[in-house]
Parts: sequence; structure tokens; C-alpha cells
Amino acid sequence: MATKVKKPGRIAQIIGPVIDVTFDPDAELPDIHEALSIKRDNGEELIIECQQEIGEATIRTIAMDSTDGLYRGMEVTPLGRPISMPVSDEVRGRLFNVIGKTIDGLPEIKTKKYYPIHREPPKFEQLTTYTEILYTGI
Repeated sequence: MATKVKKPGRIAQIIGPVIDVTFDPDAELPDIHEALSIKRDNGEELIIECQQEIGEATIRTIAMDSTDGLYRGMEVTPLGRPISMPVSDEVRGRLFNVIGKTIDGLPEIKTKKYYPIHREPPKFEQLTTYTEILYTGI
């Protein structure tokens, strides 16, 4: 049996923020919550997230920004990782969009630590029952 390789797919359908992406039958489909990238004609990148496998080598995704200007047949590249946010002391007081890019006009965060936006909740033992100040930096 041949090993499946993650190959680019193509946009099959766009309904508002929902994008259906079709892959070759021999290609490995992206995992649920995996990020995919679409290069717009103007060079900008749109990140979409895999939500559901709908059959016939097709997945249903949700766009993390406007889908204006997209069209059927555009190439979609699996990134092999989930959407992640930076985690460090530098994020305090900063504003980010849903894919972890800064939107406050200040330079990008320089950190090597990122957490996926879909991850396991903390264990019960890690939770506290007393009142404490949550330092957000806002």
C-alpha cells in the first residue's frame, strides 16, 4: 500500500467564511483543526482551519479572515500544524488577531513558544479556588 503524502488541494466551493477544499484521492487529508494556507493573487496569505471531512477527498474549512477575492481552483497548502498563539511575557498588553499576528501596529513578537488554540484544558489539580489577580497586561 502506498504512503499518503500531504499535497496541496484546491478550493471547490466558497460559502461566506466556509471553504470546501478537494484533494487528490491519493493525498493524505489534513487533520481536524490543522491550519491551511491560501495565497491570494495580491500575495497575502489567508489561513483557514480544517473543521470536517465531508467525503470524496474533500474537507470543510473555516476562514480566519475575509474570503473576498477567492475563487474555485485556488491552491490550498496544508501547514501540518494547528493555528497557534505566541506565549511569553512579551504578549502582555499586546493585541493579536485570531491567527496570532499582532494588530496593534507594534513589531511582531519574538518568541519561540507557541500554544495551539485548540488544546487540552488544565488538569483539575492545577485549578485554584481562591481569589487572585490575573495579570493580563491590558
